Amino acid sequence: MFRNLKEDIDVILEQDPAARSRFEVILTYSGLHAIWSHRIAHALHKRKYFFLARLVSQINRFFTGIEIHPGAKIGRKLFIDHGMGVVIGETCEIGDNVTIYQGVTLGGTGKEKGKRHPTVKDNALISSGAKVLGAITIGENAKVGGGSVVLQDVPDNSTVVGIPGKIVVQDGIKVKKDFNHANLPDPVADRLNEMQKTIESLTHEIKELKKERGQKHHDYSNL
Repeated sequence: MFRNLKEDIDVILEQDPAARSRFEVILTYSGLHAIWSHRIAHALHKRKYFFLARLVSQINRFFTGIEIHPGAKIGRKLFIDHGMGVVIGETCEIGDNVTIYQGVTLGGTGKEKGKRHPTVKDNALISSGAKVLGAITIGENAKVGGGSVVLQDVPDNSTVVGIPGKIVVQDGIKVKKDFNHANLPDPVADRLNEMQKTIESLTHEIKELKKERGQKHHDYSNL
């Protein structure tokens, strides 16, 4: 237990440059408080003390702004940065060394039974405001860009951006945790740029054809 507590603190010190000491992390990091509270709620949930588990979960939500269902399964070294507005559903499964930023939802898509929330594998990173919905899988080392809405599986070592989320494969290269939120690929903008280039090319061809047609008409008028 003490090893897990130390890991929870150390991962924040490793990933958050604003964290200055263990004492500060223990007292002021709501993401850490939410994870520790969830462990209590999850233990109660597994023992079928469902009301007490939900009560602990709701108290945790009140104080931290982070809602984690007691049934969610969370691995080691989860880092919830800032955390306000994070929602993690009942059948979510989160692997080891995962990073989640504020405003992220790992939710369902309706009233279906059984597994209805995402599975997030090891070393994944989900950026601010992203919505990952349904019983889908976010692969190992995958990244979800800020504000994205993801409704389909994300392969390992890949990046998703946009609404709905578009996959940008990283050719099997391990995704680093220090990726730049402001420098994500934008497949929609790329397609618009391609369309713009096509329009400009067609416009140029039309102008050339008009010139040729005008030249021919001038030649005929001189006969």
